[in-house]
Amino acid sequence: MIYLTGDLHGDMERFKSKEIKKLKKGDTLIVCGDFGFVWDGSKKEKSILKKLGKRKYQILFVEGTHDNLDLLAEYPLEDWNGGKVRRISGSLLKLERGSVFEIEGKKVFAFGGGESPEMDIRANDGTWWEQELPTEEEITAARAVLAAHDNDVDYIVTHECSTAVRHFIDMDGEHTNLMTHFFDEITEQVKFKRWYFGCYHMDKVVPPRYYATFAKVLPLE
Repeated sequence: MIYLTGDLHGDMERFKSKEIKKLKKGDTLIVCGDFGFVWDGSKKEKSILKKLGKRKYQILFVEGTHDNLDLLAEYPLEDWNGGKVRRISGSLLKLERGSVFEIEGKKVFAFGGGESPEMDIRANDGTWWEQELPTEEEITAARAVLAAHDNDVDYIVTHECSTAVRHFIDMDGEHTNLMTHFFDEITEQVKFKRWYFGCYHMDKVVPPRYYATFAKVLPLE
């Protein structure tokens, strides 16, 4: 069974929740950005990552705006279930943006990244990364991947959401960027059942098929 949740921000307490404790061997937990456990590269952090990679269920995540993208880029890139991943530890994998994965018989398009609202502050203390937002080349590659799947997937997992959905949940809904425009394009051109995203720290359904995730652990079906 596939489950989804929102930003963990490196908080191990989240793994003590009743919902996550119910996950069984063979299940999959997908985190919609801001995984947060790859941050400073410390010995303690590496120990935690090793433990997470040994859990009875697999943990997958897309990057958000509070993940150390330089450190993540150092992990080995490999092919996995039809797409590209970085294997962090054991069955703990980072889903590369722009890939379509076959997970438990479902086609999942993943596209991590976002735009830090506190960019200036974080740039000063070294916790902001330019690659939070995708390049034109990454978007072009993602379009090609989707086209290879006839623009038809089962689910979409991101950290940010489209401009249209943002209007329903964010007072700053007028602000756009290259990625949100791409997500608007996907909304119009790609067939999908549900879209999950995590950047707003809320659990909310935007009818008919958009799901803001955070504290809850949602079953995919």
